Formats: sequence, C-alpha cells, structure tokens
Amino acid sequence: MEFLNAIGGNAFALLGATLAAALACIGSAKGTGLTGEAGAGLVSEDPSKSGKVMILQVIPGTQGLYGFVIFFLAFQKISGAAGALSVAQGMEILAACLPIGLGGLLSAIAQGKVAAASINILAKKPDDWSKGMIMCIVVEFYAILCLLASFLMLNSIAIG
Repeated sequence: MEFLNAIGGNAFALLGATLAAALACIGSAKGTGLTGEAGAGLVSEDPSKSGKVMILQVIPGTQGLYGFVIFFLAFQKISGAAGALSVAQGMEILAACLPIGLGGLLSAIAQGKVAAASINILAKKPDDWSKGMIMCIVVEFYAILCLLASFLMLNSIAIG
C-alpha cells in the first residue's frame, strides 16, 4: 500500500486518461491504415470511386475521437480536484477510461478490416457499397457502447 500512496491518485488517473486516448488512437491509426491500403488499389484503377473509399477509410477513425473525448473528460475531472486525488479516486478514473481504451483499440482494428473488405464490394458491385457501410456500423455500435460505459463511469466518480 505504501507503494501506491507514493505514486498517488493523480498518476493513476493520468495513466487512465492517457490509455483512453492512446489505445483508441492506435486502433484508429491501424484501422484507417488497413482501409487506406485496400482503397489505394481501387482508386489507382478507378479514381471516380475515391470519395466512397475515403468515407470507408474515415469510419475506423472515430474510435480515436471517442478516446480523446474521454481523455478530455478525465483530464477535466483531474484538473477540477481541489487537491491531489486519493489512490482510490485515481484507480476509479483509470478503470473508467479502460472501456474506451481497450474497446476503441480492438473495435477500430476490426472495423478497419470490415471497411477494407467493403472496398471489395465497392470494386465488384458499386451499387451495393452501402451494404459494406452497414457492416462497418455494426462494429461502430460496440465502440459507442465502450464510449458510453467510460462516460457514465467517469460521471459517477465524485471528486470533492
């Protein structure tokens, strides 16, 4: 327990905020990169499809935005504390940031794979590309659930 007290609650809270943003952004970078790789081939063959490819590529990037929102909210909670946070409060903030950190990382990568596969639909059956969008939205739903879980947990933490 002495070790935890030496680190302090602020360190745990900042770790949580950092993980929320960093992990979600890493997932988004990987997901948008995967989709970009798939899209580059199609656009080189048919430049008229670049707009739809860009829409598909942007979709896995939303998790990074969600992670940043939770980072911002956690940082506001840390900054709004009258003094140093207790270890328990720091751990609560860390735990509240984990759903979007881990969920954002994994869902962005999965969504990037779905979006890359959707580019194949766009290439082979351009009129059916919206089916690929719907598949991407299914994955997005779970990222939104992670955002909501982190948001609700952060809002329930009393810092006084």
